[in-house]
Amino acid sequence: MSDSGKAPEPPRYRRPAALFFEPPAEQPDEEHFFALESISEPGELLDRATELAVAFQAAADRSVEFQAIAAARLADPRRFDRLPAAAVAERAGWTEDYAVKMIEFGRELLRRRPEGAS
Repeated sequence: MSDSGKAPEPPRYRRPAALFFEPPAEQPDEEHFFALESISEPGELLDRATELAVAFQAAADRSVEFQAIAAARLADPRRFDRLPAAAVAERAGWTEDYAVKMIEFGRELLRRRPEGAS
C-alpha cells in the first residue's frame, strides 16, 4: 500500500472577532403595576386605581370564603381524618380562636350552598 499523498492537515480554529464596544449592561426592568405609572391624567389614574382596589378587595373577600370552607371541611366531624381547630390554625398561620371562627363561618357558607355545588 502506498501512501498517496498529503498528511491530513490539523483543523484550523478561528479566533473570536475583536469587540470594538462594550455590550450593554442588563438594565433592571422598571416596576409596572397594571400600567398605572404610565397614566398621567390624575382623574383617569384615580378611576383606574379605584377599579383595581375594588377588584382586589373582592378577590381577597372571596379567598377568605374559600379559606373558611376549607377549614370547615378539614374540621368536619364526619371525616375520619378530621383536624382539630388547633391543627387547622397551625396549618393556616392563624390563632386557634380565629380558626374556630373560620370553621364556623365555613360551615355556615356550606349550609347556604345549593345542593350539588362543590
